[in-house]
Amino acid sequence: MAIVSIFGMTAPAFAGDDFSGREKLTAHSEEFHARIVEVAEGIYTAIGYSASNVTLIQVDGGSIIVDTSANPVDAKAIVEAFGDRMAHPVRAIIYTHNHPDHTGGATIFAADDNPEIYSHKLLVTASQDMGRGRRDGGDVFGTALPDAQFINAGTQLEYGRTTPHTREGFLAPTRTFSGEDERLIIAGVSIEMILIPGEADENISVWLPDRKVLIAGDVLLKAFPNIAPLRGLPTRPADKWIASLDKLIALNAEYIVPGHMSTLAGVEEVKDALTAYRDGIKFVYDKTMEGISKGKTPDELVQEVKLPARLAQHPYLQEYYGTVAWAVRGIYSQNAGWFDGNPTHIFPLTDRERAEKLVALAGGKEKMLEGAQASLSAGEFQWAAEQADYILAMQPQNSEAINLKVQALRGLGERQMNATSRNYYLTVAQSLENRVEASRSK
Repeated sequence: MAIVSIFGMTAPAFAGDDFSGREKLTAHSEEFHARIVEVAEGIYTAIGYSASNVTLIQVDGGSIIVDTSANPVDAKAIVEAFGDRMAHPVRAIIYTHNHPDHTGGATIFAADDNPEIYSHKLLVTASQDMGRGRRDGGDVFGTALPDAQFINAGTQLEYGRTTPHTREGFLAPTRTFSGEDERLIIAGVSIEMILIPGEADENISVWLPDRKVLIAGDVLLKAFPNIAPLRGLPTRPADKWIASLDKLIALNAEYIVPGHMSTLAGVEEVKDALTAYRDGIKFVYDKTMEGISKGKTPDELVQEVKLPARLAQHPYLQEYYGTVAWAVRGIYSQNAGWFDGNPTHIFPLTDRERAEKLVALAGGKEKMLEGAQASLSAGEFQWAAEQADYILAMQPQNSEAINLKVQALRGLGERQMNATSRNYYLTVAQSLENRVEASRSK
């Protein structure tokens, strides 16, 4: 049978084309253009120079730095961008959490100043990415995608595409705290470090009460939170995240610096963003827990749990990074375990056994492949990918099935407004395509 190849195409043309998701994600990239923002007098944030924001607090006789970018190369660019706003010595560096995009450039900011390095004690033992979300070359950050296919990584423009995230510039904390908060004065500035679990258990916010400035870390993003990441991390505890946001709302901050993307100014604007974020997470958490109590399965809840219009339309809850569906699945698994209550799923058939039976019902491999091709032509990309998977479960090297799956994944990826799913679809498609090309060249 003939299988039509579209290798190399970034926008395949099929029935029912709808690229509005891609267009929205492209518009979202405006959040990441490089700039220095004066948050309040003496406080500046570097946005878009690295994967995460870096904040400079001017103090008498020097500077304080909150978060340090992803690597020394990015850190040098930020130091240059700060220019004479940043005075040495750097008196202190504060890490909001352990993610490498926030901790990788500390040596550049510290230089020879020997600053104290502050964090929560949990940062020292924080777990790393386990990598389960990298099957078949999948990469939620799109690191290896060609420029023509890459848009952004949801909360950052580039994730290691030109300068990789490294620990080369990391400096271990010299002062940690273990409670809910720590109040201190650094170089004459009153600072409160508040433990607020969100994307990371060790995440802290840095609160400057005299200036009403809140440097939030990764507890507020201009995208729906990544509660249950694709990339290989445990589900983030939504109940703790909700409590963290309650803490921050109570501060009545006038300015907020998220860990990524734009800053916010104005008491009402700050409160609106924090409240919507809390309410969005709480709605999904409450509805999922309610569904669990009623015996609903995760598949049922994914179809039922949708944000109400006032939240679904909020700019801080657009699904560029996390999604409601993944949050539902993560909360379900975290609270009810893996079993959905259907006894058929206690000891299911293996993928190969199921595939052999379904392919036989379809009339054989050729019929299944023809069906997958027809699904592609109709724009039914998910079904085409699943049909291809049945063949691949039986014959992992079947080039026709791989070709069909590549096309289906590209069809799915090009229609996503969620950056992490887009990048994963497209990087797996690229990896499978490379596998076929490698086998042909042997």
